[in-house]
Amino acid sequence: MISELLEKPLASWQGQERYGNELLTCLTIIFKSAGCTWSKCRMCSYRHERYSVQQTPEHLLVHLRAQLAWISQQYASEEYRMVKIFTSGSFFDPDEIPPAFLSDIATTFKGKLIIAETRPEFVNAEVLSPFMEMLDDGSWSTPLYCAIGLETSSDRIREKCINKGFNFSDFKKAASTAHSVGAGVKAYLLFKPLFLTEAEAVTDMKTSIKDAAAHAEMISMNPCTVQRNTEMEYYWKRGAYRPPYLWSILSLLADAPLHITCDPLGGGQNRGPHNCKKCDYEIVQGIRDYSLNADRDLLFALLETACDCKEEWEYILSSEKSYCMPLTR
Repeated sequence: MISELLEKPLASWQGQERYGNELLTCLTIIFKSAGCTWSKCRMCSYRHERYSVQQTPEHLLVHLRAQLAWISQQYASEEYRMVKIFTSGSFFDPDEIPPAFLSDIATTFKGKLIIAETRPEFVNAEVLSPFMEMLDDGSWSTPLYCAIGLETSSDRIREKCINKGFNFSDFKKAASTAHSVGAGVKAYLLFKPLFLTEAEAVTDMKTSIKDAAAHAEMISMNPCTVQRNTEMEYYWKRGAYRPPYLWSILSLLADAPLHITCDPLGGGQNRGPHNCKKCDYEIVQGIRDYSLNADRDLLFALLETACDCKEEWEYILSSEKSYCMPLTR
């Protein structure tokens, strides 16, 4: 497993994540891989993050081990307890990540709490069980969480607005498989995909949170950001899409029946979730603080923020129609 080569991953950083009632230091890694084998989601630019020249499994394994060696050199193991692993698609997809690399990951991060992103079709008991056995040293009751981009519990919205390529029953099956071998489930939900009004997106997210909570121990809400070279960007540039209001995000988090984490990437920018720019910074920071401290009173206080754009948001919720949306930029 030890590589003499060093290759920087697409990205990596240390931060804090809430887990239960604890704040854990977390190492997040985005590995450069063979690329997402689905690669059709309307809002995703990560599918372009892959090796431009097709790699054999052997060469790909060399690259991945070199990236892992760089991580081991840059980050001291004792400085973090959680590791979040991302690729441009699915960590457990054997066409994207050679199976031998799972052993390298388990050996390197043995005893850490691992959250690994994957599509539901790659949640396989025969893969998860040996991976967890190598990873687990008794430090955690649930040492592994399969993070699945469910996006919404509505099959219609997932197909028409996102083009995700699976349905809610696939997610439930994957969650059942993960739980059967002792792994946990984290669900990522996408707030305001293409073709929905603000009100439709809010209604869908409320339903999706309740539906996902029956199958996932952790839920993260991801407000849409307009990424480059995506179908979403095509519509946004033509005035046919607006990212969600920060007011909507606050109201959803405050109304949720459980603690939902949220990091509004690009918050306050035209491409990201935003209000009027005057109140954006304080609200974005408050949402990030809430993800760590779970202080519901903070959300209610932010919802009381005095700003003229709140009246605009309320008008949008009541008046925006799907056949002539959006009404604002």
